[in-house]
Amino acid sequence: MAQDFSFDVVSEYDAQELTNAMDQARREVSTRFDFKGTDPQIDRRGDTLVLEASTEDRARAVYQVLVEKAARRGLSGKLFQPGDPKTVGKGRGQIEVKLNAGITDELAKSLQKRARQVSPKVQARIQGDQLRVSSRDKDALQTVIKTFRDDDSIPVPLQFTNYR
Repeated sequence: MAQDFSFDVVSEYDAQELTNAMDQARREVSTRFDFKGTDPQIDRRGDTLVLEASTEDRARAVYQVLVEKAARRGLSGKLFQPGDPKTVGKGRGQIEVKLNAGITDELAKSLQKRARQVSPKVQARIQGDQLRVSSRDKDALQTVIKTFRDDDSIPVPLQFTNYR
């Protein structure tokens, strides 16, 4: 009897790496000359990051620094969904950035369909907030992983775990 190989497709992020990226971004914006006098702030409120500075333009620059630091720590840019900059009290600029992780039922069905289109030898099952892809052919599984990694239309960062 041939052995089945499988892996799980999940969408999650390392909370500690996000905290580290936020700390690095705070340190950088507090020491950079172009942020002098803008009082930049980066706060986390649940699954939302609130970036604030003296103007909307400076808040956008804080967002760029945060994304850069997160990328260096291995976090995908797809994790961050910035809202529109808005002006809050005393003319300060603010951007709310939602953390985009987790596979919805609709996305899981779409991924399941794509996996079957890539290779008919593949079975994909939805298990809660993850997708288990299995096959008797390792090459078919690797083709599915490559297809998912190269697809920019997937709105969340994907990780591939439990490869057996």
